[in-house]
Amino acid sequence: MSNFPLEPSPWTRSEPSPWTRRGFLLTAAALAAVPGLPADPAAAAAELPDFPADVPLYRSAYRNWVGEITADGLWACAPGSPAEVVTVVNWAWRHGWRVRARGASHGWSPLTVTEGTRSGAPVLLVDTAPHLTGLALESPHAVRAGTGVTMEALLTFLEEHGLGVTAAPAPGVLTLGGVLAVDGHGTGVPALGERRRPGHTYGSLSNLVLSLTAVVWDASAGAYVLRTVHRDEADGAALAAHLGRSLVTEVVLRVGSDTALRCVSRTDIPAAELFAAPGSGKTRTLAHFLDEAGRVEAIWFAFTERPWLKVWSVSPTRPPALREVSRPYNYPFSDNVPAPVAELAGRMASEAAWYLAPVLGAAQYDAAALGLVATLSADLWGPSKNTLLYLKPSTLRVHANGYAVLTSRAQVQRVVSGFAAFYRERLAAYAARGSFPVNGSVEIRVTGLDEPGDAEWPGARPPLLSALRPRADHPEWDTAVWLDVLTLPGTPDAEAFLREIERFLLGAFDGGFALTRVEWSKGWAYTDDGVWSDPEVLGAVVPDAVGRAAWAEADAVLDRLDPHRVYGNAFLDRLFG
Repeated sequence: MSNFPLEPSPWTRSEPSPWTRRGFLLTAAALAAVPGLPADPAAAAAELPDFPADVPLYRSAYRNWVGEITADGLWACAPGSPAEVVTVVNWAWRHGWRVRARGASHGWSPLTVTEGTRSGAPVLLVDTAPHLTGLALESPHAVRAGTGVTMEALLTFLEEHGLGVTAAPAPGVLTLGGVLAVDGHGTGVPALGERRRPGHTYGSLSNLVLSLTAVVWDASAGAYVLRTVHRDEADGAALAAHLGRSLVTEVVLRVGSDTALRCVSRTDIPAAELFAAPGSGKTRTLAHFLDEAGRVEAIWFAFTERPWLKVWSVSPTRPPALREVSRPYNYPFSDNVPAPVAELAGRMASEAAWYLAPVLGAAQYDAAALGLVATLSADLWGPSKNTLLYLKPSTLRVHANGYAVLTSRAQVQRVVSGFAAFYRERLAAYAARGSFPVNGSVEIRVTGLDEPGDAEWPGARPPLLSALRPRADHPEWDTAVWLDVLTLPGTPDAEAFLREIERFLLGAFDGGFALTRVEWSKGWAYTDDGVWSDPEVLGAVVPDAVGRAAWAEADAVLDRLDPHRVYGNAFLDRLFG
């Protein structure tokens, strides 16, 4: 463990306030479900005149994943079919309203709703999860899916037909539409000697799109209509990761044969070794495990020195003496906040006892290390879904920043070691002056890029706005290192610390041997006291990293498909100008 000071700092203490573990857990759980209140017919008729009678309306609150962005009293509806979505969107256009598609609300950034959206604002939430959930095989290697279907339902359906994906986001509650809007990803690159299997990609799930159906403007009809586009079209390239600037109702995804995975967890490798600089002589490095298995995730709890490392490997047959898993979510100590962790997190939030961050980091590490043993989950084997999905909404809710660093496979360890050294140094510097801005963990994943050939569709184009879109001027870049720093919302100095992290990443990986892009769904564009607000990052850094030509092309396509900006909000208006 680290030797950071554990004694309280005199200027971070405050008078205690009433708090219970039960109250803390209930508050976190409440963010998972936002019930809708049935609409008063008279109020609905007055505020939404001529709204389609066949689409029920209700009042609803919006909460993002961690509750940092909230809006109460918004109007919402759940269309029963794509045709009803069209009717709703046309109503919104004619009445000057904006439409925001809502799935699981499992995101951090203001791509759906912006903070400060007032009750009764002309913003209509369109819930996709209740009804846009159809699933059917389009062919032996393609699936047609409604965008409201959850990732767990999709992967279960695929598993039942002997199909799967290489990697997926850990939370099964995410809707497919939400995942595709922000180029959602898992973790995975080819191990040494491994070849990509047909129907699979090491990039984002957006790279598996063959076609998608969206509600877009049709000038000849003078209205919004359903239209299907394909991956070889410019419109398809823009819509495959549209950041909430469109509303997709259905997609067809390329998929491949499923395989069983073995997932080994380790908590015995020091961070100094796992994240060591290239040439240091260390053997158990992240790059070593990438070469060995290709699929890794490191969870490095704040103020500790032994990360939780997960390593997945393709294993068609069950190795002897392993625990076979027949369902996902096999880490109950992570999904259900352990009592010591909940007690500490609750004290920190309610009493401003932020100096307890090192104790919380140690408690989180201990919960993982002991939990893996107690639940016999350190070495698992089963169908891919059962080890790829491992995070429930009942886990600890934290703010997360997010970046993808594009580089070559040979430079992955250099990227990771450079980041780890800077993170450790700055965390120690803050702690030395009595500030503890991070109390969660660092999460590190590694993926391939969105190579359009993986879709096996003639003329397929990469998603224009995906953080994993390859750069033609750097063909050697074939890998992305995903870096996230997690901390409880409201932690003092968090924004200033995360701004330093962001500035380091943008400066150290500026297009030489590596390039930093933002992770759309997470936190970025930090100022010393805010997030998603730095004008330089919003106006220059983000479009430059995407590539000005690609940025302009995507913006033009999305404007043409929605010239009235029905799909938008104040943040997207600012981001795209």
